Amino acid sequence: MNSNTEATREWWRGSVIYQVYPRSFADSNGDGIGDLPGITAHLPYIADLGVDAIWLSPFFKSPMKDFGYDVADHDAVDPMFGRIDDFVALTARAHELGLRVIIDQVLSHTSDEHAWFVESRQSRDNDKADWYVWADAKPDGTPPNNWLSVFGGSAWQWDTRRRQYYLHNFLAAQPDLNFHCPAVQDALLETLGRWLDRGVDGFRLDAINFCFHDRLLRDNPGRGMPEGDDPTAPAANPYSWQLHLHDKSQPEALQFLRRVRALVEARGDATLLGEIGDERGMAMVAQYTEGGDKLHQGYCFDLLSAEHSAAYIRGVIERFEGMPGDGWPCWALSNHDCMRWATRWGGAHPPPGLLRLGVALQASLRGSVCLYQGEELGLPEAELNREDLRDPYGIAMWPEFKGRDGCRTPMPWDSNAADLGFGSGETPPWLPIAGAHRPLATDLQEVDPSSQLHHVRRLLRWRRTQPALIHGSVELLPAHPQVLAFVRSLDGKRVLCAFNLSDQAATMPLRGTERLGDLRHESGVSGARAGVGVIEFEPFGALFASLD
Repeated sequence: MNSNTEATREWWRGSVIYQVYPRSFADSNGDGIGDLPGITAHLPYIADLGVDAIWLSPFFKSPMKDFGYDVADHDAVDPMFGRIDDFVALTARAHELGLRVIIDQVLSHTSDEHAWFVESRQSRDNDKADWYVWADAKPDGTPPNNWLSVFGGSAWQWDTRRRQYYLHNFLAAQPDLNFHCPAVQDALLETLGRWLDRGVDGFRLDAINFCFHDRLLRDNPGRGMPEGDDPTAPAANPYSWQLHLHDKSQPEALQFLRRVRALVEARGDATLLGEIGDERGMAMVAQYTEGGDKLHQGYCFDLLSAEHSAAYIRGVIERFEGMPGDGWPCWALSNHDCMRWATRWGGAHPPPGLLRLGVALQASLRGSVCLYQGEELGLPEAELNREDLRDPYGIAMWPEFKGRDGCRTPMPWDSNAADLGFGSGETPPWLPIAGAHRPLATDLQEVDPSSQLHHVRRLLRWRRTQPALIHGSVELLPAHPQVLAFVRSLDGKRVLCAFNLSDQAATMPLRGTERLGDLRHESGVSGARAGVGVIEFEPFGALFASLD
């Protein structure tokens, strides 16, 4: 689907992207692990949602210490997911259905089994000796500085071959590449080019603000235990006790992204979606996406936290809209790295009204939208026992932080099948089936016109008819203790978007003499109505209305 025509180059702007976590989507061969043919078989289901693209989490060859985010070969499909021919077939079928294909690219680090690292650690003078971040110990043998790993403990691992430490911002099995080495950048750009040749329509760049480190290896300043949740790390993790000024988010990253942007611009209409994990959140997204020469779009963790009050979300929007430039956000409420938003915002039994409101809010913000598999079903976080955990992050931080397995359990397709239709039932899935997901399975929601699945489909199809929601500007209305309200405008067309984010009824005054054209029936949202000079909201009520 790559094209250089003006009409298609910005297909990504305002798009809806559906994230697929391959291990947990559909198992075609009965081995208990999802795979590429399984995804291909369900592409019509994804297309029918009304999305524009799919994002595939890593399917590359990997020892799976971090379940694919520890890449051992950037060009090879791991046999558990299939073959390269399976990926080619998936891409072709997606394109037939009008879906773009975005693939994860993990550039900041590799597996310690990657051929590059195997060579780099052999000596201090081989061809790839400086492809990773190596540093001598302090005179007392301790690590070079105080940098911490996201997954806990020091970010430095001793290597007996070189008698040096190497940097790992994540697992010790995920050594960080040295982006100050030009050959590293060149090799990664060549990798991206080969995947463009295979027909991909974009890259989701994992932890892209981690790609450069401070050359001087200066200590990060401490800030003590933060008050409240830090969206970049759970409270149980001392990672958030530092201000990460030197181990990530270095200014050199912007120049590397300009090289990546130039590559994709020269090859067609592929998009670059960046994950930016930084305390500065939306400000960093704005910086990494402004100017038309770096990322096309980016997301951070500001809406991946438990906080969801009207004031909080208003603040997130204000931080982005208050930044200079023309940056473009991608709004995610859930993904493979965090608790599902239905549970974060709604508890063990999220109210149906909240589920409908959440997706309506997400779909009306200025930017693109990323839905994580199962969000269209309203899936809550799965409750797992300690012995069922597979995520090294959760195992290390148990019991205060249970890790990411609860959002990665198998997709529920068939309510009557023992494994919910994930596979053949011959081999147990790699993570347990969530009992709470059985009554929410796809087959049951398909036959229920009032289900969350049908709500999402109606909403996304309606959104496609509203250019103001895709390309329009945004104007926040006066702050309200319960209601978040804003107006999206384009070419004289204005759409009021209003959401009661509380479990109590609310009333919001209308301003001036504006007349509202009710769009509830078209959009499928409910729980609010316009009265005389006011809008009256039920708990978790939402309203879309045209403004005259």
